[in-house]
Amino acid sequence: MTADTLRRGFLLVIAIGLVPVALSYGVDPATSLERLYGITVEGIDLTHIFRAYMGLYLAASVLWLAGAFSQRLRRPALIAAGVFMLGIAAGRILSLAVDGLPDAKFVVYLAIELAAGIPALLLARHAD
Repeated sequence: MTADTLRRGFLLVIAIGLVPVALSYGVDPATSLERLYGITVEGIDLTHIFRAYMGLYLAASVLWLAGAFSQRLRRPALIAAGVFMLGIAAGRILSLAVDGLPDAKFVVYLAIELAAGIPALLLARHAD
């Protein structure tokens, strides 16, 4: 497997993997977020916020897919993936420090974000 094939595959995996997360935030936030996290979403404003998150996540996935299929966009997509994942991870780490330990699933999410963000930046370092 070439390094470029690894970069393409990495971008495909994270792009496809983020789509269900995006949809869980925005398609029907009142139902999905209650079921997944016990969060009550009431009113247009809160629904609007979660649909905006969905749009952000889907837009990131589109960039990562574009990077998987376009050599020219590969490095920028990897950098964006690293910044996206590590930015979310940084927020979770701040919350750990300020708020304490959350439910175990959120610690797993942190591990996934670190496991995606760090390699994304490493892969970007040597991309053409």
